[in-house]
Amino acid sequence: MTNVTDNLVLEHLKKIQAEQTASRERDADMLSRLAHIETSIARLARDGADNFAEVIADRHAIDKLKERLDRIERRLELQP
Repeated sequence: MTNVTDNLVLEHLKKIQAEQTASRERDADMLSRLAHIETSIARLARDGADNFAEVIADRHAIDKLKERLDRIERRLELQP
C-alpha cells in the first residue's frame, strides 16, 4: 500500500515540476517580449526628441533669415 502511495505522490510531484518548468519558460518569454517593447518605446521617444530638435533648429534658421531680410529691406529703404 505504501508503494502505491509513494508512486502516486511521485507522479503528482513530477506533474507539479513539469508545470513549474513550463511556467518558468513562459515567464522568460514574457520578460524577453517586455524588454523588446521597452526598447521600442525608448527608440520612439528618442526619434520624437530628434524630430523636435530638428523643428527647433529649423525655427532658428527661419528667424535668422527673417532678420537678414529685415536688414536688407531697411538698407534698401523698402520698409515703411
